[in-house]
Amino acid sequence: MRFYKECLHCNKELIGRRDKKFCDPQCKSAYQYQQAQEQPERFYNRVDNQLKLNRRLLKYFNKAGKATIRTEQLNSEGFNPNYFTHYWKNGKGDVYLFVYEYGFLKRVENTIEKYVLIQWQGYMEK
Repeated sequence: MRFYKECLHCNKELIGRRDKKFCDPQCKSAYQYQQAQEQPERFYNRVDNQLKLNRRLLKYFNKAGKATIRTEQLNSEGFNPNYFTHYWKNGKGDVYLFVYEYGFLKRVENTIEKYVLIQWQGYMEK
């Protein structure tokens, strides 16, 4: 008795084991990639991607170790201040939010919202 099944990706006739689903590893990989693209983005991936983008932007705009930038400029690049990895409170009580080793603090100067950008330093460890 012979079973006729087709590859789930390319629809070629499958030869071999009864439970075979793909004709080769490339079709299996292409099929799984296609299925993943059709699924909505997982929560973990959304958070991870936003953290990576936030870190990249903070690093780019903070080349000297400390910088100030308007919030609108950073936010227009895709920065989202709601995604951070940890925080640090300085002696004055200001709370800096960090994305890995790059931190930011929201300030308002003359009605203009800005972020003060800093880089993690050894003395911040407690």
